[in-house]
Amino acid sequence: MGWDLSVPDWRERIREGRSLLPALPDLDRARADRAIKIFNKLRLPDVPGTPALAEAGGEWFREIVGALHGSVKPNTRERMIREVFLLAPKKSSKTSYGAALMETTLLMNDRPRAEFLLIAPTVSLAHIAFSQALGMVEKDPEGFLQKRMHIQEHLRRITDRRTKATLEIKAFDTSVLTGVKPTGVLLDELHEIAKAPAAERLIGQLRGGLLPNPEGFLMFITTQSDEPPRGAFRSELMVARAIRDGRSQGAMLPVLYEFPEEIADDRGNPPAWQDPANWWMVTPNRDRSVSIPRLEEDWEKAKLKGQGEIVRWASQHLNIEIGLALRSDRWVGADYWEQAAEKSLTLDEVLARSEVVVIGIDGGGLDDLLGLAVLGRAEKTRQWMLWSKAWAHASVLERRKGEASVLRDFEEAGELVIYEEFGQDIAEIAELAQRIENKGLLHAVALDPYGVGAIVDALYEVGITGEDRIVGISQGWKLTGAIKTAERKLADKSLRHSGQKLMAWAVANARVEPKGNAIIITKQASGSAKIDPLMAAFNAIALMSTNPWSHQAQIFVI
Repeated sequence: MGWDLSVPDWRERIREGRSLLPALPDLDRARADRAIKIFNKLRLPDVPGTPALAEAGGEWFREIVGALHGSVKPNTRERMIREVFLLAPKKSSKTSYGAALMETTLLMNDRPRAEFLLIAPTVSLAHIAFSQALGMVEKDPEGFLQKRMHIQEHLRRITDRRTKATLEIKAFDTSVLTGVKPTGVLLDELHEIAKAPAAERLIGQLRGGLLPNPEGFLMFITTQSDEPPRGAFRSELMVARAIRDGRSQGAMLPVLYEFPEEIADDRGNPPAWQDPANWWMVTPNRDRSVSIPRLEEDWEKAKLKGQGEIVRWASQHLNIEIGLALRSDRWVGADYWEQAAEKSLTLDEVLARSEVVVIGIDGGGLDDLLGLAVLGRAEKTRQWMLWSKAWAHASVLERRKGEASVLRDFEEAGELVIYEEFGQDIAEIAELAQRIENKGLLHAVALDPYGVGAIVDALYEVGITGEDRIVGISQGWKLTGAIKTAERKLADKSLRHSGQKLMAWAVANARVEPKGNAIIITKQASGSAKIDPLMAAFNAIALMSTNPWSHQAQIFVI
């Protein structure tokens, strides 16, 4: 039977500065203490005076070292904590502590020719990690480590002469990680590694390679992502949170230095996370590698650079999970997008509360998403309510490998349909439009006039036809009115949306380009990033702005 690694009272613990590790009554205390003793003797080679970790290291990380190594059962060699997920902010000495942990593991190991890996997201970071590990060997004042370890700098490899076990420090790359069968692996900065198209597959292969070794382990060390969480980072983070909160069981030890929801919430004025009095909670290595006053100085500089830098700074130094990647050329509506979310706003809820509904459609090429927006208007309050969905042919996953993991996340959330049979997307949109039509709510369908033949034909089949029911919306600068309307309505919350991750992603991808007195948001301005669901919403907003009252024949010039 596995150990209970939940920490359901983590909010109270982090507010009080207590340990975030769960109670571990079955921990082999002698083995844990031995690992901590080895860890403490290692020295930080890049700090003046090269202090030992006994004085320079954080107690919070020592606890992790003890828990990981003390979880091995003596009789079976089975490791009860097979994985660790550590979320700690930038400047927490994560790379140095990680190198020390893996060197401790190498010294604790008694398996002949065992292979241990420390994997960094880039070659430069791999060099930094190896420099730390090498320095710890060279700075041993007693000379014990120099005698015991064989160093191969060109391979970034350290070999224990006693067991022939190795610690290799590598950059994350398909060619060097395929087929390995390690005993222990540490992945540094998972949020960066997860951006690689093959990240999930390679992490799966590493897990598979660890299975034959009962004492095998996989450890993730990372800060929060500087963009909305995606792929392997998002999935591992979700698992860690579920175990921490007691919603799931598993062999992953979750150690997450993040604010409770009421502090991380971005809706205050100013948000509570911006108060330096709260920062100590998520800064476990404070007064060692970083100090709160130093963070305050850095924060003031970040604020001078604008919203994009504020968001990036908060994600890296305070582990604030961001919903939108706000940049300097972002759409202004992105600043108000999250505050306008209403999570309970399902399609059924939009239809139940609306007196009239319009549909917006955009995209649909085989290298594209087909975006759909259902926009309703409430009868009494006249509030606008937006619900969205998208479709993508399976071939998009191959053509856009860099986006495949995030598209799969949207599919899992039910916000995106990835289909194999051509025409499924258009057929499902027509079916949805017919459902709204049958309720007597649908005014018209708004779409880009170009390349819509198949959609028009499908709508005709369900009885939606004619220029008054299928309205072409001019694109480019002519959408400026819809874009500005969306901005104002998001700001005053007279436009509410469903809080879907798909739309947050599309909003984050949007880039604004000035065009005379107008502004444009186009696929060209946004590069390869997908914005089709947002463009579908703008089409719907353009039509709703004509103040429709019924689906009876009316002709509007947009």
